[in-house]
Amino acid sequence: MTGAPSLAACLHSLRAVIFDTDGVITDSAAVHAAAWKDAFDACLAAVGGQRPFDPVDDYLRHVDGRSRQDGAAAFLRSRGLDLPPGAPDDAPGTDTVGAVAARKEELFSARLRNDPVAPFPGTVRLLEELRRQGVPCAAVSASRHATELLSAAGVRPLFEAVVDGNEANRLHLPGKPDPALFVEAARRLGIPPADTAVVEDALAGVEAGRRGGFGLVVGVDRTAGPYSATALRRRGADVVVADPGELLTAGAGG
Repeated sequence: MTGAPSLAACLHSLRAVIFDTDGVITDSAAVHAAAWKDAFDACLAAVGGQRPFDPVDDYLRHVDGRSRQDGAAAFLRSRGLDLPPGAPDDAPGTDTVGAVAARKEELFSARLRNDPVAPFPGTVRLLEELRRQGVPCAAVSASRHATELLSAAGVRPLFEAVVDGNEANRLHLPGKPDPALFVEAARRLGIPPADTAVVEDALAGVEAGRRGGFGLVVGVDRTAGPYSATALRRRGADVVVADPGELLTAGAGG
């Protein structure tokens, strides 16, 4: 008979865990990618001769884990498009980086209203076990919707702290791959980075965890593809899992 789950050995020496939100806690990465595709494809069509945005490869390489403005700028640069930066309050459109980012925000918000986002069951199981063992957890995201997503998914009470895009803007924290968001989350938990694990699916986020000196960086590869797992390790992941629930082991039965 199998007993209650327990934490995997790689977590035993750590005192806190910080989770990325989109794609790790909530099944929202695909919603972000779809909104980016619509926003970018309109921009690419306006200049002509460009292949459409790939919601898997381009999203992972250039956008995932970054702020809207940084993600838009990184992808457009990758296609050789030198749009004016504009500003975060630009109207949605295709003529500035800010306008493209604003169009993505408009599309993402519309999708959220129509399609609520659920949490990943494996991540919830891990969070519940961490709580049972008294290990504090925080959620981090470059998205300003993160706290809203966590609350709608019913998992906000499992986190002692949330550092989302609104907090990053208020505190003027640089986006990933800078480790500032993770460092701020660790500060709020009262645990040094060296004693804290980071669980991330974005390449920029894994790099941020490594650069921040965190005790364990877990890469999450939900694509189960060799490219993604290899890329996560190259950026600094100590461990790569298909789902955070793999960080639980079956307890001994009685």
